Parts: sequence; structure tokens; C-alpha cells
Amino acid sequence: MTDPTRTRPRPHRLPRSSSPDPGAARPVAVPGSAVLDEAHLGDIEGALGTIRIGDSGARRTLGARLLTLLAIVGPGIIVMVGDNDAGGVWTYSQAGLDYGLSLLWTLPLLIPVLVVNQEMVVRLGAVTGVGHARLINERFGRFWGAFSVGDLFLLNFLTIVTEFIGVSLALGYFGLSSYVSVPLAAVALIGMTVTGSFRRWERFMLFFVAANFLVIPLVVFSHPHLGPVVHGFVVPGIEGGVNSTAVLLVIAIVGTTVAPWQLFFQQSNIVDKRIVPRWINYERADTVIGSLVTVLGASLLMITVAFAFRHHPTLAAHVVNAGGIASGLGRLLGHGAGALYAIVLLNASIIGGAAVTLATSYAVGDMFGMRHSLHRGFAEAKQFYASFSGLVVLAAAIVLIPHAPLGLITVSVQALAGVLLPSATVFLLLLCNDAAVLGPWVNRPWLNAVAGFIVAVLVALSLVLMATTVFSNLDVHLLLAGLGAVIVVGAIVAVVAVVRARPGAGVETEEVPASPRETWRMPPLALLERPRWSRGRTAAMFTLRGYLVLAVILLLVKAIQLGTAHH
Repeated sequence: MTDPTRTRPRPHRLPRSSSPDPGAARPVAVPGSAVLDEAHLGDIEGALGTIRIGDSGARRTLGARLLTLLAIVGPGIIVMVGDNDAGGVWTYSQAGLDYGLSLLWTLPLLIPVLVVNQEMVVRLGAVTGVGHARLINERFGRFWGAFSVGDLFLLNFLTIVTEFIGVSLALGYFGLSSYVSVPLAAVALIGMTVTGSFRRWERFMLFFVAANFLVIPLVVFSHPHLGPVVHGFVVPGIEGGVNSTAVLLVIAIVGTTVAPWQLFFQQSNIVDKRIVPRWINYERADTVIGSLVTVLGASLLMITVAFAFRHHPTLAAHVVNAGGIASGLGRLLGHGAGALYAIVLLNASIIGGAAVTLATSYAVGDMFGMRHSLHRGFAEAKQFYASFSGLVVLAAAIVLIPHAPLGLITVSVQALAGVLLPSATVFLLLLCNDAAVLGPWVNRPWLNAVAGFIVAVLVALSLVLMATTVFSNLDVHLLLAGLGAVIVVGAIVAVVAVVRARPGAGVETEEVPASPRETWRMPPLALLERPRWSRGRTAAMFTLRGYLVLAVILLLVKAIQLGTAHH
């Protein structure tokens, strides 16, 4: 068997020359850098401001820094709020419906996971100038690239389907048929994206981000009490005890809040917005703000549903999807509350659909060398926009199939994202410890330790799901105690494996130039030798891949069991 990770000589590739055909699919390489498309270089044209390409002035006053932050804001907050999508709204609502406030404590714990993962993506995007899919493909080979991006395509497509499920349920509350609402939403998604203006697209998206704050008046309708809310945040526990169904929901909460598509979206969106290392700290701030807004929205949704349904178990038992939540809120709290929830669900579906579909189209452009920039009009990037439109149309068509178990599909997709997240995080860690890629921007040891711990926890959660699905009478508390004891060991092993890879795990690489961090950019990928993996690392990666395949199969078994139980 051929080792897919071995180092092989890579011929020097000359920069591609510009084609006279404005619709040509092949991008134009920018000499001296890894950037494929010249549309990814130039002024930062953000929704809330502009920064010129040659701007080197110091930001000495608070006002100047705030204006710069406004110009940079976008990729971080959009990727975070975009993950509070239709699946997120239903998952948080189901947690409040089935477990009250007892799962609130999971949400603040996700803030460091969000920030750690996405901060690494921020550096990769700004320093390399290329998307996540292309980096994986170039640094690890097509074998691993196909696995990683193949997972992304499948998961993203299913996620886009759930966004149209959300549209159908949201507008169904107002009596609009899905055969009208879903096509209208599809047209709107395509229309706001295929404009040829990054700034216009970002303004659309920030409008939907602002609409996310409608959860604040929504929670007021439920008349929450501070004491139980504080208890839910600070005291870990699961109402009714730990079982495989509860673990499935916890994994779904993780998967809907920290999803693999976020890595691909934010990195490519940073590249498309033309953010360079000089502005990394501002983009980090954008990401932190987004994580706080996301967890706030998720918490308020869980609190609203928990208080609204707490004395109505019979009504709660008949809720099977987010549309049922809206109807229930309308009955219990008044039509205004139901309508507001439906609007929140619709808004979440639109921003999620736009972000997830764009993440997929960015990855397609990376993998197949197509022009993929929102700065380009349709005539200049036909294949990019065609892939976006095709995904939207196909996902919308699937939702119109009668009698599909919409609620079950939605939760299952979020859980699938949680199961696949460890694999995506491992590739992210490897890239962020590759000195040829990030130079002086590689991970610090403490960050590797934190990220390794996160991977260990995610794998442990999926292990619990697997074990309780196969052995239904298993003592979940005992299993959690045992896994908790080995998580630290797993984290240490992961960190050691990553640190040993620096700067190239056995590859003789040229010394990184001693230049200021703010100006250091990754050289053209064609000039970098691919890192060589040891046999141990190769075996570990194959083991992880096999384990995740098994975990996905067992997750589907659990989903089918739940679907059968509801019928």
C-alpha cells in the first residue's frame, strides 16, 4: 500500500497567467505569495469601513482603534452567530424543553472552545492567504484532503437542508406554505450572495447578526427567574440523570455551537476580506465578540423554552420540531411570543444557510482551483457562484419531500457535527504547528495543551454515545468517571504528538526568515516540501479515522432508535 503521507518531490510551478476570458475558471497566482486569486489582495472593504492596502499608520487613540475594528468586524461575528442557525435554535430549544435549565452550564464552557479553535483559523487565514481546504490538500496530500473535505461536503449539505427546514417551519407559523417559503428563501440566499460586492454581502450578513438580538425581548415573554438561571449556569448536572439520549443532546449542543464548517468559512472569509497579519488582533477581537454573542443567544433560547414549558409536560411531549416550539409559545405566552420565536428561527436559518453554503463553495474553489471571491461578479466566477446556487437549490428541493422527520434530521446533523469535530481540530492543530506554513505565528505550547484537551473531551463524549448505544444497560456514571480519568492522559499524548511535529516532523525545511511578525506571509505552497509523518502518527490518524466512521454509524443507529420511539 502506498503511504499517502510520504514526502515526494514537488515540481516548481510557475505563476498562472491571466486569461483573456473573464469567465475563466482558473485563478491567477500572485507572484511571491501563496495567494491564487488577485481579488484576494487589495483594500479591506468591510461593511462598516475601509482600510487601504498600504495603511501602515499606528492606531494611537481609542477612536482610531474602534474605527479600525469596525472595518475588520465581520468574519468572526458572522461565523459565530451563523452557527446559531436553524439546527442550533431547535437544539437549544429541545434542551430547554426536555431538561429545563440543567444543561445551561454546557454553554459557557463552549466559549473557550470557540475562541481557541477560531483564533487558530484567524492566524492561518491572515498569514497564509489561502483557504483551509487548500492547505489540508497541499500539506497532507489528496488522500487526507479527500477525507477531510469529503466530511465537510456531506455535513455541510445536510446542514443546509436543516436551514431550509427552519425556513419552512418558521414561515409555516404564519400560514405560509413551504412550497412558497422555501423557494423564496432560496432565491433570497442566491440574490444576496451573487452581487459581485463583498461589502454588500457583509452588510446583508451583519443585518441578520443584529436581528439575532431579538432573543432578548423573546426571553422577557417567559418571565424568567434569576435564581434558577444562575444555578443552571454554575451547577453541572442533567435533569433525570445521564443516559445515552442526554449525551446525544450534549453532543448536539457542542456540534451546533462549534462546527467543522466554521474552520473553513472563517479562514476563507478572512482571505476574501483581505485581512493580513497586521490586523490579526482586531480579527481576534471580532471572534471573541462573536463567541459571546453566540452563547448569549443560545442561553436565552434555552431559558425561554425552559420557563415557558416547565408546568406543561403534556404539551411539551407533543413538540417534535421548532415549529412546535413556536406554536407552544404562542399558546402559553401569547401570539407575540410565538411570532417572535418564528422570526428568530427564520433569521437563524437565513444567516446559517448563507454562511454554511458559502463555506462549502469556498472549499470547492480551493480544491478545484476556481476563482472564489465575493469581490468578483458572476461573469468572472461562474463556477464559484454556480456551486453555491446548486447547493441551495438541491437542499431546498429535499426539504419539500413530504413526511420527512424534520426535527430528528435537525438534531442528528448537529450531533454528527460534534462527532466529526475532533478530526477537524486535529488537522487544524497540525497546520498551526507547521513552521513552513505559519513561521513566527505557530502555536504556543500552552495553546497546544488547551487544544489537545479539547480534542480529548470531544472524543470522550462520542465514546460515551457509542458505548451507551451498543450497551443500553451500561452504567453511564461509571463510564464518565473512567473517561474523565484518562482525558488528561489523552490530552498529554496529543500535545506531545503535535509538539514533536514542529517544525516539520523529519522534513528538512529552509529556515524561516527573521522578519517582523506583522509582515511575515507564507511563501507559495509549490515551494514548500510536504511534511513527512512517522509511522506512529500515520497509524494514529488511521485509527482516528476508523473510530470516527464507527462513531457516525452508531450515531445513525441512535437516531433511528429515537425516530422509531417517536412513532
